[in-house]
Amino acid sequence: MAEIHPFYQQHRGAMEAAMRHRLDLAKAMLRERADITDIDGIRREVMDEFAIVLTQTPYVGGTASRMTDFFMRLIGFMAISRVLRRHGVPLPVIGEIERETYKAQLLDVPEAERLAAGDQFMSAENQALLREQAAKSTTESHQAEFPEDFVYDFVAPGPDDSFEFGINYRACGFCKFAGRHGDKEILPNICGLDFDAYATRGIRLERTQTLAGGASHCNFRFSRLQRDG
Repeated sequence: MAEIHPFYQQHRGAMEAAMRHRLDLAKAMLRERADITDIDGIRREVMDEFAIVLTQTPYVGGTASRMTDFFMRLIGFMAISRVLRRHGVPLPVIGEIERETYKAQLLDVPEAERLAAGDQFMSAENQALLREQAAKSTTESHQAEFPEDFVYDFVAPGPDDSFEFGINYRACGFCKFAGRHGDKEILPNICGLDFDAYATRGIRLERTQTLAGGASHCNFRFSRLQRDG
């Protein structure tokens, strides 16, 4: 078997723990919606597939790249999708199970911590970092060093816009991964995870098109959700 990149090997324990947590949260849905009775067997298959996915996960700069976190948090859903597809579970059902499982996992984090993370994401300091990393992602040198990385532009709002800032992803690491490993049918399910990822942190994500859906770019637009009190 191919080797896991040392960066992901270093974080493998935490990533596997997150996967086991997701599978625990998904038990009832796997029985009721996917008609799966051998839950323990599915768990073993998913964890075995996850070991394969880890060998396939591209290195895009480690802690120096904000996109590394996206791979580490979401690439495991590729393993879940692959296994459930092999068991004949329809893609829309897989998407529902994954999205609800991910939301439940995110909500396990205390609300104050989630909202603080959302505030940090929307902060002027983070927007400055996003501008910097977006500009770097488009350079020939970065794309040559990390060809499987995302390529994106920071979008400032115009006078008639209601969002605080946006990101246009012109190349997606998950799309590249899926194209390389035959997972293109899974992509819409991965894209669907984004909305809950931001909403649970107090952020509204608006997006009307995706690369996975055939568009020229993914148009992420961010604003703050209204909070009670």
